[in-house]
Amino acid sequence: MPILDWIGKKQVINHDKEVPFRLLKRVHSLSVGESENLIIKGDNLEALKALLPYYYNKVKCIYIDPPYNTGNENWIYNDRVNSPEMKKWLGRVVGSEGEDLSRHDKWLCMMYPRLKLLRELLSDDGVIFVSIDDDEQHHLRMLMSEIFGAENFVTNIIWQKKYSPQNDAKYFSDMHDFMVVYAKHKNNGNGTRVWVRNLLPRTDEQDARYTNSDNDPRGDWKPSDLSAKRVTPKDIYEIITPSGRKVLPPRGRSWSVSKERFEDLLKNNRIWFGKSGNSIPSLKRFRSEVQEGSVPLTLWFREEVGDNQEAKQILKQIFPDSNLPFETPKPVRLIKRIIQLSCNKDDIILDSFAGSGTTAHAVLEMNKEDGGNRKFILVEMENEIARNVTAERVKRVIKGYSYKNSKGEGIRVEGLAPDRSIRGGFQFMNLDTELFDAHGLINDNIDYIDLARYIFFSETKFDLKEKALKDYFIGERNGTEYYLIYKQGKENILNEKTASKLKTTDKEKMVYADNCTLDAETIDELKIIFKQIPYEVRGF
Repeated sequence: MPILDWIGKKQVINHDKEVPFRLLKRVHSLSVGESENLIIKGDNLEALKALLPYYYNKVKCIYIDPPYNTGNENWIYNDRVNSPEMKKWLGRVVGSEGEDLSRHDKWLCMMYPRLKLLRELLSDDGVIFVSIDDDEQHHLRMLMSEIFGAENFVTNIIWQKKYSPQNDAKYFSDMHDFMVVYAKHKNNGNGTRVWVRNLLPRTDEQDARYTNSDNDPRGDWKPSDLSAKRVTPKDIYEIITPSGRKVLPPRGRSWSVSKERFEDLLKNNRIWFGKSGNSIPSLKRFRSEVQEGSVPLTLWFREEVGDNQEAKQILKQIFPDSNLPFETPKPVRLIKRIIQLSCNKDDIILDSFAGSGTTAHAVLEMNKEDGGNRKFILVEMENEIARNVTAERVKRVIKGYSYKNSKGEGIRVEGLAPDRSIRGGFQFMNLDTELFDAHGLINDNIDYIDLARYIFFSETKFDLKEKALKDYFIGERNGTEYYLIYKQGKENILNEKTASKLKTTDKEKMVYADNCTLDAETIDELKIIFKQIPYEVRGF
């Protein structure tokens, strides 16, 4: 498989492991209710790292809308990679230095570690949708094939984002964006599908094609072509209509069924010759026999899922007195289509380039429509946008909002969860303290539970069950018990006294503490693996 190379690739391949682990701190004044939904303000690379101990392998659907890297978006590269060359990029607007094509290197360096962490958060049967346009679509495909595996590429969706052509376009008026889709695991080793897409709900238009002109007791049906695009001599036979007309299949085609099968269908009233009984025979396909839903297409028209203009109009309705800095927001209907195809009613949806908060809006709307309990996680880097747009939008659609239409009439939009139920609220989070300080020591304000969660996840890749905590015990996995002896500012020593509180089992025990005074014989007898804090606290 061809591998993409660029300036800085070697430095960012493992940069996700160098990103400091930071805690998440709830901002009560900006939160709504006690929901598990999250809106996180902060750099999305650090935020994704912070989410790992809680959501590793749990997110069913990821949608992201990263910078398209057109050279005119004013995004800034801020990842602190340990590279002298890349440090020159820090704090500088990408693309503003002139078209030397280095913006593509910077964009790839920005995307690589984020996609790696997103894959970690994705469940085994999960899927990721990435919006992009022509500037980086080809690079994105190669990048994602490297991270997710080329075998897990699902499709490349074309979405009609505009209605009106751009008559002042220099070359062509662009009318569409792409969505590149990868599964974490499209199939397992045996060829069994792991990621399974849902069908789309059938439309009224589709169902209207089924009628019951002959009052068939089996219900509505529609005629289907009885011929097939092949020439099979045994399936070319004469059919006599009720009117006495003799009919053969069209030139270059055969009947789709054998003569014997045709006779069975005829006896079972599955053949239609038209109201006059003189038409070319067709097969009656009953609505009751059709799968409950339709297979999605790779071409999504604005009539079905909305366009940028629709999205801007909704934002204007929610924020009637504000001029928001979003030129190409995504419509709610577009994100709902993604969720319909990829999620069940209790799944988690993540958007780490949250912007105006459309993803949360779509999740809440779908939950209200079908009684689901889907949860969202949003990450937005810009403080003003996170607080005053992303979170504020979600607040307003939760409780309802009002606006005036083009005629000046007041319109009230009903809230999606006005009672601020667990399903409808959210927790607003800031990225808080780093676990380790500049000297590699544990920060003074780190709680026991935070350190325990970090250690347990780093050792097992599983989240901590707080109810199980007792006498230094923090969890068990694959036959090993894990313990943490830790209290800030105290001597945290594995000695006879603290060892007496360990479980009296025959299992291997991994114990984290500042020091150990047990002799080698006791350690061996108790099946202890001692790890010293902070030096042996591993990263992830």
